[in-house]
Amino acid sequence: MCRSSRLTIHSILLASLLVAGGQLRAADVPPLVDLFVSGEGGYHTYRIPAMVTTNEGSLLVFCEGRKTSSIDDGDNDMLMRRSTDGGVSWSEIMLVHEEGGDAIITIGNACPVVDRRTGIVWLTMNRGNDQVLVSHSKDDGQSWSTARDITDQVKKPEWGWYATGPGVGIQLQHGPNWGRLLIPCDHRETKDRSGPSRSHIIYSDDHGRTWQLGGALGYRSNECQVAERIDGTLLLNARNHLSRDGKPELGKQRLLAVSSDQGLNWSDMKVQSSLIEPTCQASLISYPRSSDDGRSWMLFANPASRTAREKMTVRLSIDGGRRWSAGRLLYEGSSAYSSLSVLKDKRVGIVFERDGYKRISFAAFPVDWLR
Repeated sequence: MCRSSRLTIHSILLASLLVAGGQLRAADVPPLVDLFVSGEGGYHTYRIPAMVTTNEGSLLVFCEGRKTSSIDDGDNDMLMRRSTDGGVSWSEIMLVHEEGGDAIITIGNACPVVDRRTGIVWLTMNRGNDQVLVSHSKDDGQSWSTARDITDQVKKPEWGWYATGPGVGIQLQHGPNWGRLLIPCDHRETKDRSGPSRSHIIYSDDHGRTWQLGGALGYRSNECQVAERIDGTLLLNARNHLSRDGKPELGKQRLLAVSSDQGLNWSDMKVQSSLIEPTCQASLISYPRSSDDGRSWMLFANPASRTAREKMTVRLSIDGGRRWSAGRLLYEGSSAYSSLSVLKDKRVGIVFERDGYKRISFAAFPVDWLR
């Protein structure tokens, strides 16, 4: 189930950059390190990456290992690689959760979150896009608990399709429920997949022991990510399926909603025309700053194209996601799902799918590269 960690030329270049303490110039593009490559390690395809930085500074990158084909509903396992040196070197591929041997049981949609108060890393995921599972690690990602089923806590009986993330959850830092763990999700209110999707969140106020269902967005919102502003309001950024309701003029741009009660209710959805998309998952995180000027910095990454999953671009907002920079093009070619994380040294890390889902690659850069 595992393969040895081999530093590619890209990773050697990255290591040189880190050791030298160099800063990327605006024109430079960060080197890419391939973490998962189709056909290697006993898996046909690797998809749907998610990355978090632990309290110890380790990077944990999760993905689906699709055993025999690239399809979403195949025999898929939950895998992980770990770095303790900021992405210079990586562990072998670790098997986090698998069911049924060669039976077609789909495990996927990783959405981890780090409890900064306890150090525990919580990993939510799905079984068959129907049931919700959660596992946790108390040793910085080196080992994982047996997954438990929390479907009854976070899914209404009439719902069908259900997806956690994919991407990452957050822990609230402001407001009356400081410390709340929050996971972005989406669902369909029909037993099959024919009904329109809706984004929603689930949360835990007891450090992951129990989970509850939070508020939902309007119809045709889909895979989503959430970030917290300094004033305690939450911004949810979702994949847009409005064109499926015969509204092509509202498609190909991200959907936004805001919560003022820490995820229990959400505002009406709005489109953000500056964030274009080809209909795809995207990544959104807050960026912590030492200065207390009342401004909320956020980072956003997605394939910035209306026509194809290509042109992986990372953008910066300094006003809580209301306006975004033009962004930096990280990769011109085929690119799709992504996950951002702030590294221990305050650089920005990203993992993303590229080259027709043949690779999941990692890059890191200083936040000033985006300015």
